[in-house]
Amino acid sequence: MRVVAGLYRHREIVMPKGDSTRPTKDMVKEALFSALSYKVNDAVVLDLFAGSGALGIEAISRGAKYAYLVDKDFEAIKAINTNIRNLDIKNIKVMSIDYSLAINKLKDNNEQIDIVLIDPPYKMNDYQKIIDQLEPIIKSDGVIVVESDAPIKVNLKVNKSKEYKYGKTFVTILWK
Repeated sequence: MRVVAGLYRHREIVMPKGDSTRPTKDMVKEALFSALSYKVNDAVVLDLFAGSGALGIEAISRGAKYAYLVDKDFEAIKAINTNIRNLDIKNIKVMSIDYSLAINKLKDNNEQIDIVLIDPPYKMNDYQKIIDQLEPIIKSDGVIVVESDAPIKVNLKVNKSKEYKYGKTFVTILWK
């Protein structure tokens, strides 16, 4: 696995040991960040279920100001920390807790997020619950990106939504 574009372009990143993390393919990352290109520069990004941290690191590589990488899996946190250390990234905070607790912590700290990247295990189907919980911390012009194995339906007042399909992967982008 590697960073696709930006400051850390072509740099390798490690994956967590085991099969609990499903990496986002380079083609999907490229398409996703192409769709968000205007929004990434100087953005504050929240990468939920970060796995290796690939999406958050990609955002930083492409000009995001800061990223929060959230995962509760021990092997994922080890991989994220290794990747941050190997790339010498300073503007990332790793949160080794459940996504719900992380969102509450960000809310308590009055954090405002520009882009939320949601790539949970495919067996998880709590998209509406996650998005509802994000409402207080996402900026009024924020973007939520969901990667899933099937089309998702959520209730959220958005200006625009777009769904992309790449093989067995669906990417839904919700612009507030």
